[in-house]
Amino acid sequence: MAGVMNCLSQAHDLSFCPAVRIQESIVSGPEKRAMFWLAKHTPSTINSDHLTVLGFISQCLAGVCYCLARFHPYALVLGIIFIGLNWLGDSLDGNLARFRDRQRPRYGFYVDHITDTVGSFFLMGGMALSGYVHPAVAIGMLVAFLMLSIESYLATYTIGKFQLSYWKFGPTEIRILLAMGNLALLTHPTVSIAGHHILLFDFRGRIAIVGMALMLAVSAIRHTVQLYREETRA
Repeated sequence: MAGVMNCLSQAHDLSFCPAVRIQESIVSGPEKRAMFWLAKHTPSTINSDHLTVLGFISQCLAGVCYCLARFHPYALVLGIIFIGLNWLGDSLDGNLARFRDRQRPRYGFYVDHITDTVGSFFLMGGMALSGYVHPAVAIGMLVAFLMLSIESYLATYTIGKFQLSYWKFGPTEIRILLAMGNLALLTHPTVSIAGHHILLFDFRGRIAIVGMALMLAVSAIRHTVQLYREETRA
């Protein structure tokens, strides 16, 4: 126990160095400009915590909308609004803190990603109950997302680089595809593949699972090799 306390004491004395953020998604350029404009014009009465709460609650309510869509399909349209509000809160909170020079890197990193984790559970849980996607596919997407997130967090700690996008694809692109998918569900809830009818979100969800699995495998192998080489030389 004394050894553990000593390690904690030493860790407390060390200065915290935020990881390098890597954001190279398709819409990252226009999004950065939009975030700068929004941060500049955000009223002083609104702070980053307010935006984090907005993003979290909106993501949970988007999941509720998927659940309600089982009985009222137009709840999918309301879900698009909450997806948009989730983007606003989740994307602007950190940008606002950096713009105002009121950063709390450890607090912000922890709170942002623990709320993302819980919010994703509500979102995928709502999908699983919606009737528009098989529960197993929704659970598969949640597991794949959480595994990819864990890899990203481990790399942030061990390598000092926080990967926000993979293969030009990031959270904003996911939200755009979800919004487009919601609209498509209103008129085309199923697609025909090789003569077989399959739920649209089942088809997209399986593609998403495979894509995230590949991202996870490539990133894990690359980071393992990098860490092995760096620490073997040392």
